[in-house]
Amino acid sequence: MTAQDRSAVDAATRKRAVAAAVIGNFVEWYDFVIYAYFATVLATLFFPSESRFASLMATFAIFGVSFVVRPLGALVIGSYGDRLGRRNTLAVVILFMSGATFLIGVLPTYQSIGVLAPLLLALTRAIQGFSVGGEFGGATSFMIEYAPEGRRGLYGSWQFSTQGLSLMTGATLGILLSLLVSEETLFAWGWRVPFLIALPFGLIGLYLRLRLEDTPHFRAILETERVESTPLRQTLRTHGGDILKVIGTIFYATAIVYLFIYMPTYLPEVFGISRIQTFVANVVGLSTFVVLCFVVAVLSERVGRKPFLVGGPLCAVILTYPAFLLLQGGFPEILLAHIIFGLLIGFFGGVAAAAFSEFFPTRVRYSALSLGYSVSVSIFGGTSPLIFTYLLESTGNPISPAFYILGAALVSLVATLTIAETAGKPLPDT
Repeated sequence: MTAQDRSAVDAATRKRAVAAAVIGNFVEWYDFVIYAYFATVLATLFFPSESRFASLMATFAIFGVSFVVRPLGALVIGSYGDRLGRRNTLAVVILFMSGATFLIGVLPTYQSIGVLAPLLLALTRAIQGFSVGGEFGGATSFMIEYAPEGRRGLYGSWQFSTQGLSLMTGATLGILLSLLVSEETLFAWGWRVPFLIALPFGLIGLYLRLRLEDTPHFRAILETERVESTPLRQTLRTHGGDILKVIGTIFYATAIVYLFIYMPTYLPEVFGISRIQTFVANVVGLSTFVVLCFVVAVLSERVGRKPFLVGGPLCAVILTYPAFLLLQGGFPEILLAHIIFGLLIGFFGGVAAAAFSEFFPTRVRYSALSLGYSVSVSIFGGTSPLIFTYLLESTGNPISPAFYILGAALVSLVATLTIAETAGKPLPDT
């Protein structure tokens, strides 16, 4: 085999590695988005009450269940990923994630089995959350450790751009269901369809992941017998500060991502915007996010990761309140607001996966990324819809969620200012 042939094989393998990694991320976010997008339907079917507010609060409380167990999944699965390898661990993770989402689609409702229905819904969310705890760290490690030097930003950007694509898919399904089925049909069985689709996605991901070898960097430490026997303890002992930086940096982006997820509940309930218009605005804003991720990723290889990590929350501090004021206008203003939100998280999404991976050595990368990301998303992500709903009800101010986003942006801005530049340096422990 010639050098040119070897190069072609390596390039093809890297592409398969990216595809295998991002499909799990797609399944993870697909579950979250369809649950939130259909929250008003689930509230009626699983938490019937005379109080609309009480039904929605219960629905979003169950939404948060998966985030409570997510750090536990990160601790357990992350440790396995650093000791036994990325590939096999990720294969198990995607099977559990997609299976749990599928089960939601076949659950009987409150009308059929009473209080057992919301309990089963909580159980499926817990299973999904535990498995998801090991997805981000593993998938990010997988892509970054397959990436060639000078392109880690681009490879890592697929992690967050896939989140946008997943949210867009959920929004598109929401548009199609709103157009093709009646409200009665949607509540009868139409809401089940998006959940059932998750299983085929998961099986495709399982196939893609099992076709690949483990990453070159993990195989290198495996061959030299440098695999960490206690990755979790080592992570906390030597990289606790970096994990705190990851947690703080993610805060504002997580809050805005879950604002996107909350919009199909927020805009119709508070401003009376139609479901279809809400989903269209979501798609436009998320498209902005996805495109900017790739642009920022490429630029970060030249100018560094830190300017974008700092620029994202800084712009969020400046633009969040004006963007919420736009939501009170007509449909063009709502579109513009969604574009602004897409831009704000695009700065983060283009560089975060690469930057975070460059904090940690290969021996503990899976555990460290899983723990930092899961703790941040659990605290600031899973509770966001609940906090948004509470703020709206308790203050009566239609743009009160803006203040939560502003607070998150200030925390992230402080965290990003403490981060050292990592672009252009070799991946640690390679």
